[in-house]
Amino acid sequence: MIEAVADRLEGAPRQLRRRWSDEFKSQVVAEALEPGASVSAIAHRIGIRPSQLFAWRRDALDHASSQRSAGEVASVRPAAPVIEVVIGDIVVRAGADVDEAHLQRVIRAVRLA
Repeated sequence: MIEAVADRLEGAPRQLRRRWSDEFKSQVVAEALEPGASVSAIAHRIGIRPSQLFAWRRDALDHASSQRSAGEVASVRPAAPVIEVVIGDIVVRAGADVDEAHLQRVIRAVRLA
């Protein structure tokens, strides 16, 4: 016979849920909506599961479409300017604040590949 004892359940460690600001979510969603963006890579970088980011993205798109149907103009813009360099079939994207020397090393590595 198994008996559930309330005292044992109360002693279990509690997992606190993280709360993300709407501003942070919108920045991450905008990044995930960029052409060629990897939702899984973005989610991994910020420490969440890809399914969570897909849900945020779906919610943002649903919200944007409901605003458009209500007659409002909705747009999702990237959080920061992005530099895009196309070398053959390879596209290198970097934030506008990337160190120039680092970007040069990356471009050199792509050319040699």
